[in-house]
Amino acid sequence: MRGLYCITPDYLTDPKALNNACRAAIRGGAQIIQFRQKTPGVDRIALAYAVMDAAAATTARVLINDDPLLAQQVGADGCHLGQTDGAVLDARMALGATALIGRTCHDRIDLMQQAIADGADYCAFGRLFPSQTKPDAHPLALEHLVTLIHACSVPTVAIGGITATNAHYALDAGVDMLAVSDAVFGAVDIEAAASALACQF
Repeated sequence: MRGLYCITPDYLTDPKALNNACRAAIRGGAQIIQFRQKTPGVDRIALAYAVMDAAAATTARVLINDDPLLAQQVGADGCHLGQTDGAVLDARMALGATALIGRTCHDRIDLMQQAIADGADYCAFGRLFPSQTKPDAHPLALEHLVTLIHACSVPTVAIGGITATNAHYALDAGVDMLAVSDAVFGAVDIEAAASALACQF
């Protein structure tokens, strides 16, 4: 695992718009698209299929946030789980040995160790910088990120307020992937925004 990891925003609730946005992100170099949708009442299945369609016939992988059963239903490559989104072991049982399963570990080495012990394929750490998606998330100092990366035996993902301007700080710390949402999907030119981040790897 290495490269740009894009997380879909809640405001893309139209399947066609979401599909077009994901296609642009993938053209710009996104290696992973995580479908994340917290808006009540939207058709999450239709939106998940829209993301799957955007990644079809590309090398990009699709993960579903929080919901292994939806990942199984739409044939996604795996899922990403927060600390309150169920067990990695249960997701593995539902999705199989080859599924890509990630775990949010915030800034804590104990959560990272538990995720690895449970079979997570990668650990996500953050937030590194002020974030529009999760403004109240606990901050993670770059120095501590270095410590976590050195202690982590699986690929690492940095998240939280990452932009093309500050991405080099996370990359210099040794992280494998940069997870972004607004920096790509909030841009006027999604493909160019993705490319500006992807080219830094």
